[in-house]
Amino acid sequence: MKTAAMHERRLLVWLVLLLVPALLLHLASGPNGPAPLLSLFDKDHDRLARLILVEIRLPRALLALLVGGALGSAGAALQGFLRNPLAEPGVIGVSASASLGAVAVLYFGAMGSPGLSLPFAAMGGALATTALLVALVRAGAGTLVLILAGVGINALAAAATALLLDLSPNPFALADMVSWLMGSFENRSLADVRLAAPFVIVGLGLLLATGRGLSALTLGEETARSLGVRVERLGIMVIMGAGIAVGGAVAVSGAIGFVGLVVPHILRPFVDHAPERLLRPSALGGALLLLVADALTRIMPTAQPLNIGVVTAFVGAPVFLNLIWRANRWRAA
Repeated sequence: MKTAAMHERRLLVWLVLLLVPALLLHLASGPNGPAPLLSLFDKDHDRLARLILVEIRLPRALLALLVGGALGSAGAALQGFLRNPLAEPGVIGVSASASLGAVAVLYFGAMGSPGLSLPFAAMGGALATTALLVALVRAGAGTLVLILAGVGINALAAAATALLLDLSPNPFALADMVSWLMGSFENRSLADVRLAAPFVIVGLGLLLATGRGLSALTLGEETARSLGVRVERLGIMVIMGAGIAVGGAVAVSGAIGFVGLVVPHILRPFVDHAPERLLRPSALGGALLLLVADALTRIMPTAQPLNIGVVTAFVGAPVFLNLIWRANRWRAA
């Protein structure tokens, strides 16, 4: 355990050191290049450049940190609790429910009345699913039942979302729905940061408090109970933490996949596969991934800005397939 703790500390230091240049790269990326960032060091700074930095780039960077941290840590906690390497926030249906809430607002045209109706609807969908899963845990449902419930919720939410997309009579609303479903930090403000931050912080607090229970659970449910772990309470904390953090994140960013799935897999060998030691590095790793991915969406020479969900899918899917291939080779050997 001492070795795992030392490895975790070393990994945390490296991730923080990587986050600094990633944050600078993110703040220096955009149509105006690094000029807005350099305006911080110019006594006779351009007010427009400073405005671009504070009102446009800084909120995107903060949201990338918050959303990446929520998705990465939630993925690590869910994989530990469900004891399923394929578990991630999307598996339990939270992301799909949040997407359905947001698409419903766009479909019925209520986005501007009030202005925060879209994120609140997305958060409402996520919290409703979280409440349902918590009720299942309190009723004694096992991990298999939770996974199957997540599959059912995902299928139902995806079907309802597809129905709204098919029935949408407004092409502009349809374009907004599709863009939101692919995830983006574009046109976000400090108001979005203030909206998401409390939920993400509370959710992360709950997730980080589950570390010892998750480590005990690797020995089996009965052994964990004999060590004093209340498995039902642990499940409630994991589900609530993931639901609150991911709900707050998806409410302002849209659906972003693969972060909670891939990041824990990449970092797990560096902490000796200890679930307790994986939560904090996964939060920092998710933040690092989204910072770099969002910077790439503005650096790449495309006619239209790419959605960050597209970038994470292109980066995450090959990495995940490579991990599966390497694991299969290791077992065959």
